[in-house]
Amino acid sequence: MIKEVLQQLWKDKFARFALIILGLIYLALFLADFIAPYTKDFSDRTMAYVPPSKVFTIDKNGKLSKPYTYNYIREFNPQTLEIEYNLDRSQKHYIKFFSQGEPYKFLGLIPMKRHLVTTDANGRLFLLGTDINGRDVFSRLLFGGRISMTIGFLALFVLFPIGLLYGGISGYFGGKIDMIMMRFAEAVMSIPSFYLLIILASILPSGMTSTQRFLLIVIILALIGWAGFARVVRGMVLSIKNQEYIQAAQSIGTSKMRIITKHILPQTTSFVIVAMTLSIPSYILSESGLSFLGLGIQQPDASWGNMLKEAQEFTNILYRPWLLTPGFLIFVSVLAFNLIGDTIRDVLDPQSKVR
Repeated sequence: MIKEVLQQLWKDKFARFALIILGLIYLALFLADFIAPYTKDFSDRTMAYVPPSKVFTIDKNGKLSKPYTYNYIREFNPQTLEIEYNLDRSQKHYIKFFSQGEPYKFLGLIPMKRHLVTTDANGRLFLLGTDINGRDVFSRLLFGGRISMTIGFLALFVLFPIGLLYGGISGYFGGKIDMIMMRFAEAVMSIPSFYLLIILASILPSGMTSTQRFLLIVIILALIGWAGFARVVRGMVLSIKNQEYIQAAQSIGTSKMRIITKHILPQTTSFVIVAMTLSIPSYILSESGLSFLGLGIQQPDASWGNMLKEAQEFTNILYRPWLLTPGFLIFVSVLAFNLIGDTIRDVLDPQSKVR
């Protein structure tokens, strides 16, 4: 089944494009320490809101040259009363590939100094400009993406086993047990999820580290999302439990939990795969929304949500459009997951395909 799904994904041009995009994103996030020109702790407040570095390959004589850039000079314009950044053309700074730069630990374990792209010691290479604290936006996008793009998977690993087992038990036993369990699930579903998420996130202790806050957000997302999934699984179990092979298992004395876990729940695999794929975008958006509101990952640690928060001011949108890059990546990632999820659903459930 997995082979067939992958083949169909690759045949569909939109799903294939989405797979390539997500593959490149996750590869870049995995190699973030190596790809990023600067470490996640880099900051130079004298370089606040510096525009993206301009890379040149043609020198002033019109000849082809190794890629180089110029630093920006911060100057005050007495006419507009604004701070401006102009290129300092007095010195070239050549761009180096696979060269040594700031030290870091690859995946937090292996000490390294080599970066994919960097410049000399006196040069500054800001591929996507800087933020208000003089931090490289490109480097922070890579480090922040690790949080925004993994939180959905971690939440799924918590909520799907809960929802699967809860719905399986409710549907199999039926009667009063089913009624009580479903009324509780429906009570959870009736609570507006995002508002509940905001309330739970707002009461988190302020002194928590970003790692602790990240794990608690994962748990909160899981506690909110399991009920709807469990309700659908319960409906599927109600139809599966009357099949002949289930009755045969009951007749030979197979335990009820074994029947649920070994014979019934595996039949819901196709639905689980589709539901997991289509659920990831909502968790990416939830984390980004919380961080945007200041209730998620806190500065100085990066996530796409708290990076996007800085772009909410009109002047930043107008004069510093590079700050909107996290929003673009959120849009692309969510769209890619939805395209893949729709294709998987069409493969596993052809009747759902819109003709």
